[in-house]
Amino acid sequence: MDRNEVRRAWDEVAATYAARRDPDGSDAALIDDLLAELPTDPDVLDVGCGDGARTLANLPAGSVGLDVSRRGLDLASETVPDARLVHGEMSALPFGADRFDAVTAYHAVFHVERDRHPAVYAEFARVLRPGGRLLMTLPSGRFETVRRGWMGGRMFFSAPGRDRTLGQLREAGFADVETRTATDPLGSSTEFAFARVADDRTDDDRTRP
Repeated sequence: MDRNEVRRAWDEVAATYAARRDPDGSDAALIDDLLAELPTDPDVLDVGCGDGARTLANLPAGSVGLDVSRRGLDLASETVPDARLVHGEMSALPFGADRFDAVTAYHAVFHVERDRHPAVYAEFARVLRPGGRLLMTLPSGRFETVRRGWMGGRMFFSAPGRDRTLGQLREAGFADVETRTATDPLGSSTEFAFARVADDRTDDDRTRP
């Protein structure tokens, strides 16, 4: 599936996904640990926010939610009315450099082709301020597949493997990478990565479009 097909697929399953997933759980609790590392009144970007119930709703008021699915953003506008919602792609974030104190990306990056994951992580690093934090789902396996029947539709999943993902995060400028296991929205155990963007990025890293 190309990126337009993925966008259309999310538009089709967004409501079903929102209805089936649990808005609580230990992966939501990880956000409290993230916020404890941030300044007062932080600027936070939630990538792949979907309907907003699982992640964006647990972030500070006025946080930014980005999603490729307009249907997902429509749902988020009802669930998290005080959020700022943006339609866009994570591999080309529509924000300037050094814009956010933190980025969250729950169950999101593995819906992008794995060849584009380094560009996604470079974008996360670019929009973070020096010392900014990242909290994201860490895919455990190596796969690239279309799952038919997923949430009543079909969906694309792609990842290069756990170790390669950790390496790509470091290559993108992230340091102090640590992992934790938590319960995901559908009741399975999932690994998550906490990371800090390095303070010594070059000007090229910060201004890359």
